[in-house]
Amino acid sequence: MTVHIVDDDEAIRDSLSWLFRSRGVGVVTWPSGEAFLQNWSPDLQGCILLDMRMDGMSGLEVFDKLIKLHARQPVIFLTGHGDIPLAVECLKQGAADFLEKPFNDNNLVDRVLAALHKAKERAASDRQRDELRRKRTQLSPRENEVLSMILEGLLNKQIADRLEITIRTVEVHRAHIMEKMGARNAVELARLISFSEQD
Repeated sequence: MTVHIVDDDEAIRDSLSWLFRSRGVGVVTWPSGEAFLQNWSPDLQGCILLDMRMDGMSGLEVFDKLIKLHARQPVIFLTGHGDIPLAVECLKQGAADFLEKPFNDNNLVDRVLAALHKAKERAASDRQRDELRRKRTQLSPRENEVLSMILEGLLNKQIADRLEITIRTVEVHRAHIMEKMGARNAVELARLISFSEQD
């Protein structure tokens, strides 16, 4: 578990670093939004703790850039009182949370830990989704046709009639689809396909 602290105030970076390390959370600090973005990558692990007001790029500008990069890491804003309307707008755009200064130390750590836990769950879901998409690419063109009709709720006989093939051939295709996708029945298959198509 890692928290990336992006703040241009060295004293705040130091105090937050101590706070998180005392709770067993790994810390990486960044003195500016520019420095953080230069080192950002899609594989970056952890939560981003982002000060709303900084010299150079503001927290809002950094967040906008992360949105354009399709960043998956959770972002928590640290804001002054006057920034709350902005912070609320950021929540609508996908920020994980925001805390108003001055904040309670334990509350801050708890909310970062919650965001890290949620990010871990989302990463696991992303991996599962990627695996399902990979499995789907292994289906033959004919199996994809049969799959579409299974998802329409058609029976084997109806699929056979529409494709002008035998029921036995449909059964073979259906068995291969179930095996390749790791599904036990049509309902489970529909659930897996629906999950794989989510963003």
